[in-house]
Amino acid sequence: MNITLEKPVYGGDFLGHVEGKAIFVPLTLPGETVSAHITEEKRSFAKAELDTILTSSPNRVAPNCPHFGSCGGCHYQHADYPTQLALKQQILRETLTRANVPIPAEIDILAGEPWAYRNRIRLALTRNRELAYRSRRSHDLIAISECPIAAPSLLRTATQVAEFLLKNPSPIPISELELFTNQNESELLLTLFTETASASDPQEWLAALQASLQPQASSIRLQLNDGGLSPSILASIGQPSLNYTAAGFSYRVDHGAFFQVNRHLIDDFASLVTGDHSGNLAWDLYAGVGLFARQLAARFAQVIAVESAPASEAALLHNLALTNTSANAGTVTSSTLDFLRRNRELREPRPDLIILDPPRAGLGDQVTALLNAIHAPAIVYVSCDPATLARDLRRLTQERYLVENITLVDMFPQTFHLETVVRLRRS
Repeated sequence: MNITLEKPVYGGDFLGHVEGKAIFVPLTLPGETVSAHITEEKRSFAKAELDTILTSSPNRVAPNCPHFGSCGGCHYQHADYPTQLALKQQILRETLTRANVPIPAEIDILAGEPWAYRNRIRLALTRNRELAYRSRRSHDLIAISECPIAAPSLLRTATQVAEFLLKNPSPIPISELELFTNQNESELLLTLFTETASASDPQEWLAALQASLQPQASSIRLQLNDGGLSPSILASIGQPSLNYTAAGFSYRVDHGAFFQVNRHLIDDFASLVTGDHSGNLAWDLYAGVGLFARQLAARFAQVIAVESAPASEAALLHNLALTNTSANAGTVTSSTLDFLRRNRELREPRPDLIILDPPRAGLGDQVTALLNAIHAPAIVYVSCDPATLARDLRRLTQERYLVENITLVDMFPQTFHLETVVRLRRS
């Protein structure tokens, strides 16, 4: 069928209609007319795959990666970068408006270099020890030879690992590997994942692998791929962390700890989130390793950083202990929900500022209800999902919070993912 595409939708597809039925087609652009075939049909909509571009958008460009289209990592490489930003801005605005969130007339944009930005990648290994990502259409593996959105050292090191595995089979089968580097690619953490434990001692093999890497990885860890918050570590070599310089401070980041992925934007992003806020007490909820908390310590008498992930706990304590200010910067190992419940009962002291950086699932009804009850005069909400952001903002603005400013942060160029920083004040 022939379809004229109308607008982008969150998730990487573009929407058109045929005889009133919504059709979602990836790898297209608004204004294009294409020929496509249906791959999945429901009563009210259908999904299709592109066959031929009949009328091309002037904003279409040649993808920068030979794997684009088959690999599931990127979605917008066929659009020039200003168009990518405009698409994301449109998606964010429509998502918030549809949820009846009162928003400013303008949505600001923070963007940087759109290539070689990722400081962390996770790759699978094929049976032939080829590096692979998941397919765009399925969970199948797509072997890759390059990844232009990743810091160059990551794929270079991953290639060395794959070559070592071909010549030196591991005592425990390796299914995936994750690589994380610091801002200037001078340090690197390598995590190898296995599906099953083994009685074999892999320590000597790990030492040989580390020696084969040039430059050497700061640390290599072998762990079970069980998805738990407290992973089962089978063996390790080297230091369990690296030093990451961001926004004027050096942060310790451990294996598996959350840290912002875009190495080109972290400095400006941290400054945007913390802004010029100051006062007696600030809460940094979902604090990770303390990227925001350490910035806040220069302008608040007391900062409390709340984090529940075991992988971030030690680094968070370490990073706040290095804060060279008169502020009392402390940590609380707790879920945000439990922390807010306890402090709702105490009522005082009330924080002057709350920073929220939740996972993709957002805050949820219980957390937003508690935030409304605590009455902090200012909230900064950092979101990585526009749908859950819209849901949470609706709950917050139904009480007495007003949206002062919204900034779309393009933390993930070439993909449909977007970060949003929202400033709210209590009226």
